[in-house]
Amino acid sequence: MTQIDTHPAARRKPQDKELVPRFMARAMLILCLTVLAVVTWARLTDRPLVATPPEGAIVTERAIVLSGDMAGRATVTAPDGTLIAELTPQEGGFVSGVYRVILRERTKHGVAPDAPLALRRRDTGRLEIHDPTTGWSADLMGFGADNAKAFARLLAN
Repeated sequence: MTQIDTHPAARRKPQDKELVPRFMARAMLILCLTVLAVVTWARLTDRPLVATPPEGAIVTERAIVLSGDMAGRATVTAPDGTLIAELTPQEGGFVSGVYRVILRERTKHGVAPDAPLALRRRDTGRLEIHDPTTGWSADLMGFGADNAKAFARLLAN
């Protein structure tokens, strides 16, 4: 009868190579610690935010009421109930996504979900959506030109 070696060292397979070289892991650690140090320094010294979009004056503003569903359909009406746009899932995916974010914010603040929003164009050419009930706002240009156009059409109607 043959004897089976049960020692753990005998059962291990030799490793070919390290998956991540040691110098690379150390470089990533140094990078993370450097970023953490810079952010901490900026917050402790109250450095001003420099990568924010320019404010600008409001040129055009329109009050809208959004509603949507998980499939991507969205309905946009004026506060008096006049239909501005009825968007299919192909057209209204981004508008419906923004509606879900606003709905979440309003739920957190305990605000009615059907309150009007302000859709604004500033003199800098940027579009913004603002929820006066929660104080939430988003610069729509940050989501890409196509997504900003979806809201620009609502401002034009």
